[in-house]
Amino acid sequence: MIFSKELEIRTSFAEGVVLKYLPGDAGYAGRVLEAAAYSLTAGGKRLRPVLMREAFLMFGGKEEYIEPFMAALEYIHNYSLVHDDLPAMDNDLLRRGKETTHVVFGDGMATLAGDCLLNLSFETALKAFDLIPEGISTEERQRVTLRIIRALKILFDKAGINGMLGGQSADVDSEKRGLPIDEKKLLFIHRKKTAALIEAALMTGAVLAGAEEKDVSLMESLGSDIGIAFQIKDDILDVIGDEKKLGKHVGSDAENDKVTYVTLYGLDRSEEDQRRLSGAAIEKLDSLGRENVFLRELVLSLVNREA
Repeated sequence: MIFSKELEIRTSFAEGVVLKYLPGDAGYAGRVLEAAAYSLTAGGKRLRPVLMREAFLMFGGKEEYIEPFMAALEYIHNYSLVHDDLPAMDNDLLRRGKETTHVVFGDGMATLAGDCLLNLSFETALKAFDLIPEGISTEERQRVTLRIIRALKILFDKAGINGMLGGQSADVDSEKRGLPIDEKKLLFIHRKKTAALIEAALMTGAVLAGAEEKDVSLMESLGSDIGIAFQIKDDILDVIGDEKKLGKHVGSDAENDKVTYVTLYGLDRSEEDQRRLSGAAIEKLDSLGRENVFLRELVLSLVNREA
């Protein structure tokens, strides 16, 4: 297997799914849809929908009802980025090498674009019910319906106050009010703000494929390790990364006096913990006994990336 080629194929598939569920003409509301589409098409690895589909396939999933969840998760991720970039939040001017949404469309329209993507995630995920295969037995239809309901609960719980939104809130509250951030709070922020959506990707993929409860729990733990390692790597790259590869300004955390893993522990400890967590993630993935060479390589690439 040539990992780069396989990643390109899977990313392209996810890209098609994400764009397929975007609404068409919105009439007088077209400008907000344009702003939402701008943020979605500004690049990105489509990491979360790719992870979701790989988990789905690893547990034997075959049906199309995974696709609305793939799109919904990416809409949630992108809405959070649009809002993160706003002047009232991180005030970033570049995202993936392009001007951020608020720079192009203004603060108000960017705010609404994020709202649009969040609401669109609800609308899109619910379309999974329309894709339940015809001709299956009543019992199987009930099983699939319950899987979709459970996946919906996981997805939106991980996006809400118990997940990403909770992490963002703790981060913003600490930063804006100058509250101290210790190890416990920083791990809370990383686990919720970054890891929660990766947990959601792996868990919903497993649930929709009919995985056992113990395996769904393991996927949540795996997602947590990946997400925290991913965020630590982000903190590292903000110090020693290449701006051309990253597509954004390096050193913004220090300029904004932002507490990160690196500012708390230094580069050496950060790199050591990042390697430890990535190793734990691989061990958990291997313990499932379900071979997925691509997923294994993807996990390694995420935590060892340069951009």
